[in-house]
Amino acid sequence: MSEEPRKPRIAVVFGGRSSEHAVSCITAANVLKVIDRDKYEVVPIGIDTSGHWVLESGDPERLSITNGKLPEVDVTALPVLFGAGRELVVHAPDQVPSTLGEVDVVFPLLHGPFGEDGTLQGLLEMSDIRYVGSGVLASAVGMDKHYMKVVLAAAGLDVTPYVVIRERDWSRHPQACREAVDRLGYPVFVKPSRGGSSLGISKVNSREELDDALAEARAHDPKVIVEAAAKNPREIEVGILGGLDGADPAASVCGEITLTGGGHDFYDFEAKYLPEEVDYAALSVPAELPEEVAAEIRAQALTAFEAIEGEGLARVDFFLTEDGRIVINEINTMPGFTPYSMFPRLWAASGIDYGDLVDRLLALALTRPTGLR
Repeated sequence: MSEEPRKPRIAVVFGGRSSEHAVSCITAANVLKVIDRDKYEVVPIGIDTSGHWVLESGDPERLSITNGKLPEVDVTALPVLFGAGRELVVHAPDQVPSTLGEVDVVFPLLHGPFGEDGTLQGLLEMSDIRYVGSGVLASAVGMDKHYMKVVLAAAGLDVTPYVVIRERDWSRHPQACREAVDRLGYPVFVKPSRGGSSLGISKVNSREELDDALAEARAHDPKVIVEAAAKNPREIEVGILGGLDGADPAASVCGEITLTGGGHDFYDFEAKYLPEEVDYAALSVPAELPEEVAAEIRAQALTAFEAIEGEGLARVDFFLTEDGRIVINEINTMPGFTPYSMFPRLWAASGIDYGDLVDRLLALALTRPTGLR
């Protein structure tokens, strides 16, 4: 009798070295809950804040926010790494290394540097392992807000005016940096250039607030981007999902974020992820927009995805100004999957629920080759 073919083995990788470690764990908790175990064998792999890879329990409850405490990878778990032939190898102390078998697809749920920025994608490409999401170039461009704007502007999209302040700029010519920001006009947003989840971001209303905001951003990234703030813009987001069997990528319905109070000047970390704060931001899906405006925003989202050579998935964020201009804010190649995240809500409103969304991303990854393509 012939053996039944084994189920595809999916390594869900989360945690990581960036300041978005906890966000990644929260995302993983939700993905682990919905992966179809009848179709896939799942191996949860955590990366702790020091960069060590471990075989996690994958308990969704442990990886969720509990009593306001953010989750983290279990540093006491068994060390694990990829060996030859796409195999996962466990290195238990004082024992001979053992293999967990070959991995068919990695689902990288890392946010921020050292995971979402092309570094992990490069490792997987070198190891000839398929994975969910964008490749090295798109991941790197999508992570760096400076080069993202360069690419998006070259594609004909309207971006917010900005100034980049590198560590060497600030240490040598701080007054020139301040004057460059002054020319943008206040208020401005000061952001880590290669960060996410709104960590390290400050809204600055005057020159007097600038130095402290730059210090806060530099705590996350030595390269800082300062963006001019649009006056009372509507914040519109679109989800992009790669097409199966060679089909073109698709854009979801538009969604809108509206702050409703609570002392939040923008959609910050607390409003995004902490349950007790979620009422401070209303997420309207679909957004109430004229049909032609929604169609144009969705078309621009697809243009952005193609401009960075995105694959698999992305969330594209826009500002709709008072005078009707559509300004692209950013493209996120690994958006969050928490219960409060916009990306799964956009696709649920477009007819693909959470479980089907995860399943489709895995199906896309299983059919995509590694290497140059």
